[in-house]
Amino acid sequence: KFSSNRHKPSRKPHWREAATLILAAGHRLESSGERAQPPLSSRFDYDVLLLKRSAKSGFMPNAYVFPGGVLDPSDFSGDWLDIFKPFSSCPNFGLRQTKQPVETRPAIFATDRLKLGSPIPGDVALRICALRETFEESGVLLVVPKAEVKSFKDDCPSKHYKEPPFSENELSEWRALVNQNPTNFIRMCRELEVLPNIWALHEWANWITPVGIYGRRFDTAFFLCCLQEIPHTIQDEKEIVDFQWSTPSEILQCYQERQMWMAPPQFYELSRMCCLPHLNDLHSFAYKRALEGCEQWLPVALLENEQYISLLPGTGYRLYHELNNPEKQSALHRMTIKDSYTTALHVTIKPKYKHLLPVMEPASPQGTKSQL
Repeated sequence: KFSSNRHKPSRKPHWREAATLILAAGHRLESSGERAQPPLSSRFDYDVLLLKRSAKSGFMPNAYVFPGGVLDPSDFSGDWLDIFKPFSSCPNFGLRQTKQPVETRPAIFATDRLKLGSPIPGDVALRICALRETFEESGVLLVVPKAEVKSFKDDCPSKHYKEPPFSENELSEWRALVNQNPTNFIRMCRELEVLPNIWALHEWANWITPVGIYGRRFDTAFFLCCLQEIPHTIQDEKEIVDFQWSTPSEILQCYQERQMWMAPPQFYELSRMCCLPHLNDLHSFAYKRALEGCEQWLPVALLENEQYISLLPGTGYRLYHELNNPEKQSALHRMTIKDSYTTALHVTIKPKYKHLLPVMEPASPQGTKSQL
């Protein structure tokens, strides 16, 4: 049976592979047919989905996270070959190839899954995982009817998402089955005659859990998807106890005001999104930038003066000895974490792979200056 773990069987893995989805959606159309305008206090015309983990969760309890989870062997199942048969003649199931040389690709993307026994490419399986977990945790199902595949191939699909033509009861039943057994995601797609919309997910980032912080460690592929409207959303009442659609600046403001807690990757990626407050711009950027690839980020956490310094690639780990000597700090890329709700970004480097710099001081929804 194929395992998603890329390590040798004789070695105990340091982390588990996972996939997560940053889901951005525009505001719903009003009865007049016009798109609802955001409040004057907000410059964003889209919201981002965050899910609140249960207090009983074994990993980051009570945290607000993007939907996602651990890769399952079913994500690599050969049964997907029949589901994606319309794309059997297309390399990588029709996904675009990145320009990034394979030797510089993060291992989670570069690993040759065929050599590990999987008939499904890693880029495809990672997206299937993100979509399956999103459906399990939030009820949001991103699929393409087989009947629309022909007209779909040459289009940019993610901006044309429509609610699936299935009743809430039908989706609820399937969601329960998928939660019970991930292989039911394959069965659902076969019986409903739909394909997981892997083409709507654009490669965004790769974060690895640092040593000694959270206990469990994950190597996580981050994808971004833009939808025209906010879809029907529900929590699963097991791992997820609440959900929230809010703009990036509103989420960061809630974090500052200690109304919600999030881990550093969520904080960083939301700060990046503050550069692009309009959905069309975010989608266009993500769609084009994804071809560049991405960098693997394994933060190195250091304790200094009763606060954590999280060093990120490009900062030079030698800067640990220069933290209190600003004159020597020529390249900065780090987060300073004073407590669970007080995080500051210090970035002076140029991002690789044409990515965004995070906004260090995003404007709050009320227009007051943030203390980030």
